[in-house]
Amino acid sequence: MKATATRAPENTRGKILQAAFDEFYKNGFQGGSLNRIVDEARTTKGALFHHFKGKKHLGHAVVREVIHPHFKQQWSDPLANSSDPITDLKRIFRQCAKREIADGGLVHGCPLNNLAQEMSPLDEKFRQSLEKIYFAWRETVAAAFARGIKAGKVRKDVSPPKVAAFIVAAQAGMAGTAKNAQDEELLLQTGQALFDYLDSLKP
Repeated sequence: MKATATRAPENTRGKILQAAFDEFYKNGFQGGSLNRIVDEARTTKGALFHHFKGKKHLGHAVVREVIHPHFKQQWSDPLANSSDPITDLKRIFRQCAKREIADGGLVHGCPLNNLAQEMSPLDEKFRQSLEKIYFAWRETVAAAFARGIKAGKVRKDVSPPKVAAFIVAAQAGMAGTAKNAQDEELLLQTGQALFDYLDSLKP
């Protein structure tokens, strides 16, 4: 029997969001099915439309409430107080690559990058929501490199905004090409090339 929306509305909303994230991650936003989402969440269409006006509203909520916090926890928070961004970024990349290989990320790619490639040309509000995540990510990396310069861990001639823009773009490209190739070794090779670049930024 399906759960009702009135029994625990916030719990139901959370289950819908997680089911929607999983559905959009596996099948894309346009290919995502509301029927599969309510089945996965063990709820009803009525409950879904009680919490969300429609599919686009649900998609924006997934970006804002699932993907953004995930990226903040995975990429931004570990750098929030870093004064040695080269060492810390290498550790974060290793951890993320290990998780991606173990959790199927190699098959489905990066959820943020996937939605950006699919929806940015089609929906301006989607593009803006996704860009907020990329912008926050770049700002965190740039701030860490600025602290790294002051701490003597990064060369003084390095431009934190330029390095941050490159690193974020590199991560997106690495995830996309590894997904397309379905090749764990390619992900590790590109990661090592990025490490070589990061090492070149040391004093």
